[in-house]
Amino acid sequence: MSDEVLDWATDFDIFDPRYVNDPFTIWDDLRDRCPVAHTDRYRGQWLPTTYDDVQAIARDIPHFSSMGVSVVPPPAEALEGGQVPLLPAGVPPISADPPEHTWTRRLLLPWFSPQRVESYEQGTRDLCRRLISGFVELGRADAAEQYAQQIPVRVIGQVLGVPESMSDTFTGWVRDVLEFANIPERRRNGILSLVGYFQSLIEERRGGDGDDLISVLLRSEVEGEPVPDAHILGTAALTLIAGVDTTWSAIGSALWHLATHPEDRRRLVAEPELMPTAIEELLRAYAPVTMGRLVMEDVEYNGCPMKAGERVLLSFPAANRDPKVFENPDEVIIDREQNRHVAFGVGIHRCAGSNLARMELRVAVEEWLARMPEFEIEPGAEVTWAGGQVRGPRNVPVVFPRSHGA
Repeated sequence: MSDEVLDWATDFDIFDPRYVNDPFTIWDDLRDRCPVAHTDRYRGQWLPTTYDDVQAIARDIPHFSSMGVSVVPPPAEALEGGQVPLLPAGVPPISADPPEHTWTRRLLLPWFSPQRVESYEQGTRDLCRRLISGFVELGRADAAEQYAQQIPVRVIGQVLGVPESMSDTFTGWVRDVLEFANIPERRRNGILSLVGYFQSLIEERRGGDGDDLISVLLRSEVEGEPVPDAHILGTAALTLIAGVDTTWSAIGSALWHLATHPEDRRRLVAEPELMPTAIEELLRAYAPVTMGRLVMEDVEYNGCPMKAGERVLLSFPAANRDPKVFENPDEVIIDREQNRHVAFGVGIHRCAGSNLARMELRVAVEEWLARMPEFEIEPGAEVTWAGGQVRGPRNVPVVFPRSHGA
């Protein structure tokens, strides 16, 4: 097989730079001629591109299991050699099917309830203001690297009860696991690093009375039995991996859009009451996450012969651009009224942290516009994007009047 993709319908690769930089035209082409694409890469993958297909496959748990939530399979030697997985319980609840999914999700949901998220908001706002103060008087900044990427990792750090000094280390591990998932050794090293870190935290906090997620899970029971360490490890890893890159990508994409669409930016400044609707529209248009599903047995879906062991990539971003569901889907309409987007997934695996992600995105945009209502991409500078499981900008160099720092 050639490394170069020649036909996206029969040989796609979501890590291909062309897909990373502009998946939208690829999805449009596929919807017209092959709504469920296939590739032999990564041991076989399928890519549904319509809203209805993504919804249907996401809800068909018996045929499409969340045990294959990653967009790439584990290294072949780990499967064939019988090695113990780095995360024996996966990353529940997102990688679990019922009945395990039910109790693991029930343990996690209280941490992201509306009431709990509200308690994080002022700290998130203070963090955003502190970050902005570090560059506002310079007249230029990288809105992704210096701002968007700094927020979720620190908020999630509070949930996990880890010091802010770990933020850059966490960021590196998450990028290794998600952004570079197509490089097996780098992905493996990232997983090993976070597993080792959380294993030490579990031992350190066992028997304690801390109020962080790990400490509380260590004191929790399921049907009269302690929560297994493997599940605590997996849930801690999930909280970090799923709560960081996804949200910083959403924040970065929103700021990129506002930097390149001054009419939307100025309207939001003039009509702040539009912010909740605008946030939902930005989530629809720039949904960052594609989730994997493992084909459990040979099955034919809409004429597609899917084989056991292959993966289906649920591209929620592609579903959100389906013209049969969304009018003018490629246009960001910040006061769009009908918006049944699936940025946070669908069904039983809908993102447990959606309340937190929405709050972080809203606060990040509000605080940025409060200090820098006028900004644009720096002339001659390059915006770079990363893709794979999570798509979002890695660099968004912007300039703005220095007077806004006064």
